[in-house]
This record gives sequence, structure tokens and C-alpha cells, in this order.
Amino acid sequence: MGDQKNLILAAVLSFLVIGLWETFVIAPQRAEMERNAEIQAQIAQEQGIDGVPVPVGDGNIAAEISALLSRDDALAKSERIVIDAPRVDGSISLVGGRIDDLNLKDYHVTIEEGSPEVTVLSPRESGDAYYALFGWAGGANVPGPKTEWTQRDGATLDLGKPVILEWDNGAGQLFTQSYEIDENFLFTVTQSITNNGTEATTLSPYGVIARHGEPETQGMYLLHEGAIGGFDGITESIDYDDFEDFEMNVAERARVEKFKAANNGWLGITDKYWMTALIPESGQAFTGAFKLAGREGAPVFSADVRLPPISIAPGATETSTIRFFAGAKQADVLKGYEKSLGAESFYDAIDWGWFFFLTKPFFWILNTIYKLVGNFGVAIIILTIIVKTVMFPLAYKSYVSMGRMKKLQPQTEKLREKHKDDPQAMQRAMLELYKKEKVNPASGCLPILFQIPVFFALYKVLFVTIEMRHAPFFGWVKDLAAPDPTSMFTLFGLIDWSPPTFLMIGIWPLIMGVTMWLQMQLNPAPPDPIQKKIFAWMPVLFTFLLGSFPAGLVIYWTANNVLTIIQQSTIMKSQGAKIELWDNLKDMFSRKKPEG
Repeated sequence: MGDQKNLILAAVLSFLVIGLWETFVIAPQRAEMERNAEIQAQIAQEQGIDGVPVPVGDGNIAAEISALLSRDDALAKSERIVIDAPRVDGSISLVGGRIDDLNLKDYHVTIEEGSPEVTVLSPRESGDAYYALFGWAGGANVPGPKTEWTQRDGATLDLGKPVILEWDNGAGQLFTQSYEIDENFLFTVTQSITNNGTEATTLSPYGVIARHGEPETQGMYLLHEGAIGGFDGITESIDYDDFEDFEMNVAERARVEKFKAANNGWLGITDKYWMTALIPESGQAFTGAFKLAGREGAPVFSADVRLPPISIAPGATETSTIRFFAGAKQADVLKGYEKSLGAESFYDAIDWGWFFFLTKPFFWILNTIYKLVGNFGVAIIILTIIVKTVMFPLAYKSYVSMGRMKKLQPQTEKLREKHKDDPQAMQRAMLELYKKEKVNPASGCLPILFQIPVFFALYKVLFVTIEMRHAPFFGWVKDLAAPDPTSMFTLFGLIDWSPPTFLMIGIWPLIMGVTMWLQMQLNPAPPDPIQKKIFAWMPVLFTFLLGSFPAGLVIYWTANNVLTIIQQSTIMKSQGAKIELWDNLKDMFSRKKPEG
């Protein structure tokens, strides 16, 4: 029982830490994001823009910003090519050939009807600038960020409808950039040089993703947000704060961290749900770099890809291709690109966490079930059934042991009374009794031990996967990745009041607390008074802790409790253990009303 006490205490402390973290760190961040989303939606309705510009300084790696503009004004500063693809819309600037205006058609800022589309990329002149540009390095007469390209072919960039830009440097070289887009979030940018001069020229193709200002991260220590890349199958992730540790490169006027890939790789910038990434062709060696430029208070983060130099002989044309991902970190899509492009570890752009060996299969099972039933909440319940089925042999031994211990409870109480003044004698007598009856008190700890990593892995799935974002269940649960929106302290919506986060105890957390209390009544009474108090207060404690957790996790825990009650009561009764509470509940619900 000492081991069981330690395990229970460890579990309580673990959930307490998570609960406090969720209440005082994650919940305030979520509230702030919701407020920002409301502001974005309001401005979108009033001014017709998708984002709220925030002030940043100059120090752009591409060009100095003289003044910050609203999104609409920034977009109007240059001629543009419209993007209207199956899953994204936006535009490409003819100045610099930048992809700097991109929205996701399938994702919205909030779950409210009419909420604006999620914006991924924004123009350089706006406060939240975030864009990609492509070019050639190594020569004086090459296109740059201020180059005004000419639209040669294509009117609107769409699936199967590429757009081609061109620029003549006046020194004998003609540059073109071809943009294509697939059915999801992948651009293919093909650059070419036609050398009409009399001498050979050598240039290096490059691609750059630049982000002005440090965004508000949503996960902090729970997931990675910042720079990310895969180099020959090795994944590198760098937080925004870590950019300050890079070595200063005086020539580039930036702090730089370089990586080399021999034949496979990608790199970019990731948020919780969205990502941009540059992907050279498979088999292509390249140098990747993460950089921090700009003045203090106005940082510019960038991810750069530079390919090996190409020599272009007189009269020759050379091409280079870099693919650019900008969109949602949808698991199936990332996995598809990993296979089709040979981009090793691209699937790991999703932060699967320390328990990835559980998180990945859990997500795969959930996603597979979802495709069959069409509801992630139902999929979570089915996953719970699968986990309980797989663990049944272990649970069976545990519940058999609990049943025998409950059956022995009258004898153990007598031994405690008999040896109450001699703990060592009581311990020896208990061990002899357990040995005689073939009972292992520690076996009841095994299900608890397994539940902890399962809990954390499922929590990670709910927190980081975009498939869970805004996924509804039934009734009042419109987002399984968010807490139950109801609260008993508002009488579930009857009182117009917004209680503190720790008082947001909704219907599902209450159901979970009740089922947890019922399940614990099936266990043998703890001998230690302190342990007994812990058991008594655990359902209340967990109700408050899980009140601020994602609703999907609470639904999982509730379903697990219900299945445990069914399994445990059935097995324990088969061992001859009398379950007073269960019998009392049955009597209460089956009792006939008195006549008259």
C-alpha cells in the first residue's frame, strides 16, 4: 500500500501541476487570443481587412520600412496577381515577386458564423509582415526585393493555372519566375536565367521566409513555436528567444545559425497550427540558415535556403526550383508531402512531444475513426474503448486483486485493531494474510501507472493537432480543443457573469467528477487516514483541475471512468466481493413509490 500511496500522490501532484499551468498560464493566453480574435473579426467587418497591424520598427532584411500601413493600404501599394486556389486565396506582389498575401479558406479565426479566414502571410509594409521571396545571389545585376516584375503569362494563380513573371536586367540576362500551386498549400517556384550576354555568369538561387516582429506564442513550454527544419532527416527546432544566442554576422548585419543538408531537407517558421517552409528538390544539397536582423524592439526573423552556384554559359538557360509550403499543419497533408517530395521528417513539424510513440498512434487511430463516424468526440470515446480493451488483461488482474482485498477487508480491519500499537507486527500479519490468500496489493497500481502517459499523450493530441481545432461534439461543446464553455457558477448560462478560469466548472467536468467518485468507491478503503482523505477529495480536486482542460480530454476521462466502473464491478463481484454502493444505487433506482 505504500507504493500505491506514492503513486496516487505522484498522480495528484502531476495533475495539480498541469491544472495550475492550464489555469494560470494557458487559460490567460487562450483568453487573450480570443479577445484578439474578436478584435480581428470586428475590424474585418468594419474595414474589410483580415488582421490587426501591430507596430514594428525598420531594420528589414529586404528594405527599410518608412511607414506602417493598414493591410488594405499595404496591399494597394503594388500591382498584384490574384491567388484563388482550392484552399487558399490572396495575391503575389509584382514588387519583389513576394508571396505576401495569403488566407486559408477552410479555417476561420473563431467558431462564430461569419468569422474571417485565418491569415498566414501579410505584406512587408504592414505591421505583421510575413512573406516569402525568391531570387539569385552572387551578382550585381540580379533581381532584388524592390525589383518590379512584369506579368508575362497567367492572370490568376490557381490549380493547373501557373503564373509567370519576367525581368530583364539590361545587361544581357533575362530572369523569369514561374509560380504554381497544388490542391492544398504548396507553391512551386521555378526560377530561370537566360544568358544573352557574351560571358558566363555564376549565381546561386535562394528562397527567404521573413517574419517581422515576434508573434505571441500559444503553447510556451507545451509545444514548439519558432524556427524549424529537417536536414538529412535530423529535425532542428529553435525558439524565438534562442535567436539571440546566434553568432553575429557583420557582413549580413544579422545573427545567423547555418545548417547544411547533403541531399534532403527543408526549413521554415512554425506556429501552433500554421507553418511556412522552403523545400528544395529531393537530392539537392543546400545551405540553410535562421537569422535575426532588425533593431531592438523590431526583430526580423528569417529562414533562408541557398542552393549551390549555377554557371550560365552565353546563350544558355538554367533553372532552379524551390517549393514553398504556407498553410495548416494538417497531418495527412504533411505526411503526403513528406512522401511525395522526399522531405524527411516533414510530418514532425507537428510537435508530437516526449510521448510521440503514443501520441502519433493515438492521433492516427482518432483520425481514422473520425473519418468513419464524422465526430471527433465520438472517436475519443471509441479510442477509450480500444485502450480499455487492450489493457483488459492487466486490468483483470488488478480488479481481481482489488476484489479479493475488498473481500478480505473485515479481516484486515481486525488485524489493524489487534496490532494498532505495533505497526511492524501489523505489517507482518498483513503480508502473511495477503500471501495466504494470494493477493498482491501493488497490482492495483498498474492501471494508474499506465493512465498517466495515456492522459498526457491524448492531451498533446488535443492541444497541438489542427484537426481538433474547432472540432464540435454534441450540444454545447462546439470545440473539443477548448474547455467546456458552461459553468455551474453561472447556473450554466442563466446568470450573466464571467467567472474566473478556475470556477469554469462545466457540465462535462461535473459528470467526470461524479463518475470518478463512483469508481473510487469500488476500491478497498485505504488503511491510512491521510490516504483516505486524499481519496475522498480527489474527485473534487480533479473536477476543478479538468474544468479548464480541453473538453475532449474530459470526455475521454469520463468515458474511461464509466468503462472502469463496469469492468471493475463485474470482475470484483465474480470474486465474491460485496459492493455496497453499487447495490445501494441499484436499490435506489429500482425502489417502488409507496402507494397512496
